[in-house]
Amino acid sequence: MDSDLKAVLIVDDEANIRKIISVQLSRHGFETVTASDGLKALDILNKRTDISAVISDLKMPGMDGVNLLRNIKKINSRLPVVILTAFGSITGAVEAVKAGAFDYMEKPFDKENLLQMVTKAVTAYEESQKDASPVELNSATDENYGMIGESASLKKVVNLIRKVSSSNSTVLITGESGTGKELVASAIHASGERSNQTFMKVNCAAIPENFMESEFFGYEKGAFTGAQTAKPGRFELADGGTLLLDEVGEIPFAMQAKLLRVLQENEFERVGGIKTRKVDVRVLASTNRNLTDEIAAGNFREDLYYRLNVLPVNVPPLRDRSEDIPVLVNYFMEKFRTGPEAIEVSSDAMKKLKLYPWPGNIRELENVIERTLLLSDGHVIEKEDLPPEIAGLDSRAVLPGAVSEKMENFSDSGLKEVVRRETSRVEKELISRALESTQWNVTRAANILRISRKGLQLKMKELGLRENEK
Repeated sequence: MDSDLKAVLIVDDEANIRKIISVQLSRHGFETVTASDGLKALDILNKRTDISAVISDLKMPGMDGVNLLRNIKKINSRLPVVILTAFGSITGAVEAVKAGAFDYMEKPFDKENLLQMVTKAVTAYEESQKDASPVELNSATDENYGMIGESASLKKVVNLIRKVSSSNSTVLITGESGTGKELVASAIHASGERSNQTFMKVNCAAIPENFMESEFFGYEKGAFTGAQTAKPGRFELADGGTLLLDEVGEIPFAMQAKLLRVLQENEFERVGGIKTRKVDVRVLASTNRNLTDEIAAGNFREDLYYRLNVLPVNVPPLRDRSEDIPVLVNYFMEKFRTGPEAIEVSSDAMKKLKLYPWPGNIRELENVIERTLLLSDGHVIEKEDLPPEIAGLDSRAVLPGAVSEKMENFSDSGLKEVVRRETSRVEKELISRALESTQWNVTRAANILRISRKGLQLKMKELGLRENEK
């Protein structure tokens, strides 16, 4: 793992368990944070935004693992939570997974299996950040299902959601990363007949190929090394509800035939088992790949594609709904506003925002607005406040005015020193603002500044900024 450590929160009332897990994960490149109960865990999560996964005991005094899970989902619905449970509490752990836990593991746990599960959880969290949910779905009766905009292309998606929700047929949701495919899937489930049942999400891109079959269909005791007990898979856990296969285009070709069978017959066998199990699951699938191109390249089964593509929903990229950009900008500006006074966007800046192609779609727009609000001065966002790639400014235009003035009074030998000093001053000011706005959370500040955590730490050292200055 690289030097940009992924942080994992460990919650258990037993100090020895916390220590064992912390040592194991630290040895393999994770940063660990510990809490002895649910309330302390929530306090940490409210202060730190760089936690990539949570490991929590199921049975704890005060707030148990399930209630902690529910509270975590209110803070960050995407954050994966792994539940630890004793053998006699398996039923509770399964219910926790149905309620939104990433997975569960029995005590005493195998250290290698724990490492694999945490790695999988962190990877899934990173993959989930690539797509965007600009608004949490508050109500199945919301006119736009929580999606922002009034463009014809967005209204088309909303109408499709309304039509397909009443069906139990498979839906294939397509669109680029960052367009909000997961939000569409959530809306379909929440407004359908299964809204009171389990809604389970599986990120196919985050599952190692050799674990995919057991992830989908579960396994029996002794099916492979480390399978100390039987465990249900995602299809079994979602029985009666909805299962979202996110990034279905990433499923290996050999696995696609087994997926096709369960979609057609609603039956499967666990890994290492002979008993055929029947399930009633509505399947939603999403992908940012062009599956017809994948079929032509021999990477995706044509019969599986037609089985998934019963009800297609395509989510348009932001560049094709530019008329929605002003309302999205206003929403994000209100979301990230820190002071009592509203900040406006000038007409020139809004023109630039509407002209930019937004390859990262809504997620990129959200990040740009957050960063711009942090780094700009005054109560009006001008085009010069936007990132250079959006404002369309060349390198000379973004040099501080002080540099331009001083350059006229220096010979060539003095210009480099002037630029160096002024650049350092501007860098220090921008980095200081980012750190102060995040209470000196280096990871979040690095995300705002769009540089790596390690790069920010090196720049802080170079500029004489220390983490203990908070």
